[in-house]
Formats: sequence, structure tokens, C-alpha cells
Amino acid sequence: MKLNYPPNTDSLLIDLSERPGVEIREVSEGVVLDYDSSERLVGIDIDDATNKVELQKMILSKLPGKIKTEAA
Repeated sequence: MKLNYPPNTDSLLIDLSERPGVEIREVSEGVVLDYDSSERLVGIDIDDATNKVELQKMILSKLPGKIKTEAA
């Protein structure tokens, strides 16, 4: 899973899988879900993220894998 926030677009991009998305569904204004060919959720795109998500703090708890951070 990968989270990316490009401040110039104010979008939060959440990649849940490396599988390519083939279908998108807007579930509310500016919130788009990406699905693969088997209709599995592979990504979430949130536009105008600073007004929809608390970006100032992220808490990761008890995740089974490694956590990697990349500087902006």
C-alpha cells in the first residue's frame, strides 16, 4: 500500500495494490475508487484532501509489514 500527497494538486492518492485499475467510481464529490478487472478495490483518490482528510497526523498501528517513508 502506498499513500502519496502531491500538495500542488491537494489530492491524496492511496494505492492499495500494484494491480492496474480498469474502472473508476466516484462515490462522493472528489472521492474516486479504482477497481481492477476482478472488481477488487485497488486505489482511492481524494481531491481537495485538506478539506476532507486530517493530513497533519497519521498513525500506523500493528501493521504486519515494513513501513518505508520517502521525503517530499
